[in-house]
Amino acid sequence: MKIVDKVIERIEKLKMSTEEIGDILGKSGVVNGVYPLNDKHYLVGEIQYVCAYNNSNWPVHEQLRDLHAGKVCFVDTCFVEDYSVFGELVSSYIMLNKKAKGIVVNGLMRDKAGIMARDFPVWCSGISPIGCFNVQVNGNPEISRHMDAGRAYYEGSIAVCDASGVVVIPKDRINEELIERIEFMRDQERMWFDCVENKGWDTYDTVCLKKYLQKEQL
Repeated sequence: MKIVDKVIERIEKLKMSTEEIGDILGKSGVVNGVYPLNDKHYLVGEIQYVCAYNNSNWPVHEQLRDLHAGKVCFVDTCFVEDYSVFGELVSSYIMLNKKAKGIVVNGLMRDKAGIMARDFPVWCSGISPIGCFNVQVNGNPEISRHMDAGRAYYEGSIAVCDASGVVVIPKDRINEELIERIEFMRDQERMWFDCVENKGWDTYDTVCLKKYLQKEQL
């Protein structure tokens, strides 16, 4: 099993939250301003990168032709104003035709009611009924640099998505050490809750002083 699949499997089995993963990453990894359309979904998966630019979703349609099954479709934006990137139709194509694991859009979306009625796992920056223009557009060096940087960071990384938002585990952090840190974090969380809820300790003794590490307190 590839290391990326081992990490995904372990996070899913433990149902690690975005908060826990962010802590493991040293308080980093959050995709700022991106939240779920439906709070009940939980998603962990390998990212495939897509980018919309110049207020057009034409490039998105083109790039989605190469979307692989089982991936988290991460849609980035570059020079997109207050327009939604896509809505129910494209979400349906991504989830049902291309068999993606879920959708994360670093931008606005439309058709919230339709997407929620279909219960698609979608995270985005917000909602607007006004969509991007479906016109063919040309890139430029700045857009190319943005896409190259976005693809280098996101493609092959892991997205952890829940009611709080989205945290990305970069490719260079996906290793056996990360799995060890995941196990440590879960054990620590269990210990903290046990100390506060069952032993009656305050959070200062538990979180700051970590008195549970003293053998006489166990």
